[in-house]
Amino acid sequence: MAPYILYYWPSIQGRGEFVRLALEEAGVPYNDVARNKKGMPELEASLDAAQEPLPAFAPPVLRAGELLIGQAANILLFLGAHHGLAPRNEKGRLWCNQLQLTIADIVAEAHDTHHPISVNDYYEDQKKEAKARAKDFRATRIPKFLGYFEKVLENNPGRGGFAVGARLTYVDLSLFQLVEGLRYAFPKTMAQLEPQWPRLVALCETVRARPNIAAYLKSKRRIPFNEDGIFRRYPELDK
Repeated sequence: MAPYILYYWPSIQGRGEFVRLALEEAGVPYNDVARNKKGMPELEASLDAAQEPLPAFAPPVLRAGELLIGQAANILLFLGAHHGLAPRNEKGRLWCNQLQLTIADIVAEAHDTHHPISVNDYYEDQKKEAKARAKDFRATRIPKFLGYFEKVLENNPGRGGFAVGARLTYVDLSLFQLVEGLRYAFPKTMAQLEPQWPRLVALCETVRARPNIAAYLKSKRRIPFNEDGIFRRYPELDK
């Protein structure tokens, strides 16, 4: 098969990382095009209605043959069906998509802890509001979301400690990335709260130990967390 083409920003994990993890676990070839020299024009073209009949609004975008697929959850819905990262039945695929969309909700809220007013303004220009937003996020939103995912794991009748069925799906990969991002951005909070979610913590270690994921995490393809991405470490937001 021709390699997939992934269009995403070259210097951050961001929402593109949820797609990268699925591609890496599946072991399929892909070109993270914007990380190549002169790759940004190709990324921009994927968003240009003058060049694409069905342009995406924003990265991540995946080109699969003639398909141009936008939105991380939508891309994962496609990859799950084609690479054994989702159940074959409709009920299971919809459940995976529902969980992925819920993950997208908390990812958006995590972003808004450091940009609660406007994405067009610097963090330093909204620091007061960010402190208030982060305080509520730490106290109520992280426990609400991660408590929900812990219950999903508890209620899954399949074996193996996965979120859906008895085999790993893209949802498990995304839960790993979510927890890793929250650990980076809010290390104190997560250290205090994680004992409440033993199944979620165990799932993260299971994902980390998978051969393809372990190799990826050690490679240069894995961009380190940084203060330009979604999950940002500002000590004043984790008090």
